[in-house]
Amino acid sequence: MSIQNVAIVGAGVAGLTAALSLARLGIHCDILEQAPQLTEVGAGLQLSPNASRILGDLGVLDDLERKWCEPDTLRLADGRSLKAITALPAGRFARERWGAPYGVLHRATLQQGLLHAVLHNRNCRLHLGSRLTSTDPASIEALTGVKADLFVGADGVWSTLRERVPNSPGVTFSGNVAWRFTLKDTGRTDILDPSNLTAYLGRDSHMVCYPLKEIDGFNIVAITAGASPGETWAAQGSAAQRAVIMERFSGWNRKITALLLEAGEPTFWPLYQASAGSWQNGRDTVLIGDAAHAMMPFAAQGAAMAIEDGFELAGAVSRQPLPQALSSFETGRKRRAAKVKDRADFNRMAYHASGPMRVARDLVLSLRSPKALISDLDWLYGYRAKG
Repeated sequence: MSIQNVAIVGAGVAGLTAALSLARLGIHCDILEQAPQLTEVGAGLQLSPNASRILGDLGVLDDLERKWCEPDTLRLADGRSLKAITALPAGRFARERWGAPYGVLHRATLQQGLLHAVLHNRNCRLHLGSRLTSTDPASIEALTGVKADLFVGADGVWSTLRERVPNSPGVTFSGNVAWRFTLKDTGRTDILDPSNLTAYLGRDSHMVCYPLKEIDGFNIVAITAGASPGETWAAQGSAAQRAVIMERFSGWNRKITALLLEAGEPTFWPLYQASAGSWQNGRDTVLIGDAAHAMMPFAAQGAAMAIEDGFELAGAVSRQPLPQALSSFETGRKRRAAKVKDRADFNRMAYHASGPMRVARDLVLSLRSPKALISDLDWLYGYRAKG
């Protein structure tokens, strides 16, 4: 083993997964988190088989499965007519084809599952309320009491640890925002299907709905163009911002616009993207998750990529001396992240199509069999990360 001690900055999905992955190899991890307590913002998320397989290896999946839902199908539908465009099997099919489940759950459920495992792992120590005033190794050691061999930047889109990596990625606002909220089950199965995930598609916008067992209700995410409130998550939308959202969905089916009006306190997420850049400094620092490759959520792979990163980083440092491990990790993960980003960009174009492009999209999807569409996802959901 080339390293013994790791300092991880950030206790989100990427940081906690990296800690568990390294700890199971006997590596001691100190996780630094600036928040005084972990309270996951947002609402729901999707965990595809490429991620849930890793959580199984880390001993976290069993608990999550008792709390989440596994959609029978992943449906695409028209946001104006509500007519189905196509549907892909999930549920039992996902387990049989990709060897792991496809689940939907509240973000807090995943965070708490990872956190519970970290707190009960003798090789992990969590330091809450630990804000970095400097990324100098001595400053980090002062917080942990341990000299680290490796520093892991898992501190998100606005990463502080990026400054330790020359030519690291920058981030820019995508021009899109996400409105996230949850609703209790109201029995409107024509829109909110308790057995399936549905993405409603429209001009320059789309809305995703899926059940959340934890609240006996549904997660709703509406994505469209908008202005950024700055470096913040979970901003409360102003009346003016809500009016803009409603205007962008004004041509949609009235049942959907009524649903959007019901959102009591939706959170307003600006969507940022990372540019190309270096993820590691060749010596002792590496970036993972959104700190390295923040991307648009159109492939629903944000959490999955963070989980893959943490797991594969541990595998790399267990097999090679640290400089070579960081280089090989970066090369392999950049290739994977670029392919996922390309898929997200393609989905963005398809989901938000209008006019002749929308007609062509619907025709192509109606003519292709679910089997053919599923085969296009084998590279994504069937991926087996190397831990």
